[in-house]
Parts: sequence; C-alpha cells; structure tokens
Amino acid sequence: MTKNAYIAALAIGLGAFGAAVARSQFVSNSPHNSPIKTDAVQYLFPEQVSVPAGNATPVTLHFRVAQGLHINSHKPSDEFLIATDFSIPDGMGVRLGSATYPPGEIISLAFDPSTKLSVYTGEFDIQARIIATPGNHLVQAKLHYQACDKSMCLPPKTINVPIDVIGK
Repeated sequence: MTKNAYIAALAIGLGAFGAAVARSQFVSNSPHNSPIKTDAVQYLFPEQVSVPAGNATPVTLHFRVAQGLHINSHKPSDEFLIATDFSIPDGMGVRLGSATYPPGEIISLAFDPSTKLSVYTGEFDIQARIIATPGNHLVQAKLHYQACDKSMCLPPKTINVPIDVIGK
C-alpha cells in the first residue's frame, strides 16, 4: 500500500470512528436503535385505593427504575434536564391535590465527573394527595420522565399509571 493510500484509508477509518462516537452522545430518536430493551420505569402499586370522597387523601405510588438506568429527579440539577412529573388528567373524577417527590440521589458520570446530577435509581415513591368524587374511577394517571444510562439518554417518555380509585 502506498503512503497516500494508507493515509486515505486511515482518514476514512478515523472519520467513521468519529461519526460513531458522535452518534453515541446524542439521544436516540427510535426505540429500535436503543440498546435498552426493557421498560425504563415500571409502576408497581397500588392498583386500587379507597378514599373519602371530596377529601385530599395521601396515596403512596411505588415505581422502579430498571437496573443500570437513572431518571432525572423532580428537581433536576439543571433547568435543561427533563424533570420526573406525576399528573392526573382532567375529567377522570379524581384530581391531584399535590405530589411530594423524594429527594434525588446525586451522581456524576465518568465522562464528566464535575457535573452533578439529581436522579432516581432503583425503587422510589411519590406521595400523591388525591381528591375523588363519589364512585368508582378507573384513573389513567401519568408519569413523565427521561431515562439515561452511563452514556446516552432515551427520548422523554410518559407511562400510564392505572389506579382504580373508589370514592366513598
């Protein structure tokens, strides 16, 4: 191989390597391209709650972040990060009075140890105060979050949090 051919092959190889590295630092737009093959966050329980109708009643909601992942806390360390947020859509016979979130765990990633992130890992609880009208309400509450691993973040996602709320 001539010197010029070697330099050209090296330049092409380095360009392909650089493109691969650059691509790995951006958010994947398609779940098909993601190396993460599991649901990032799972709603655990409760499936059903009975509450006094018309009164703000505390309900503890339990969630689990998949192993090897983290999600930003409700109060992330930077305004540009996507906060974890629980909500109940209007018109379900149940409304959210307030939600109390756990404090985040402070971590830093190997590629940027000076940046501190406030995240949830493993299991975490949200204390929701809900107000229900009388009757049985099949509520499709929502949890909005963005999951990341050590090297990339997935697109933000909203999952359903199904709760059968009985207002007595």
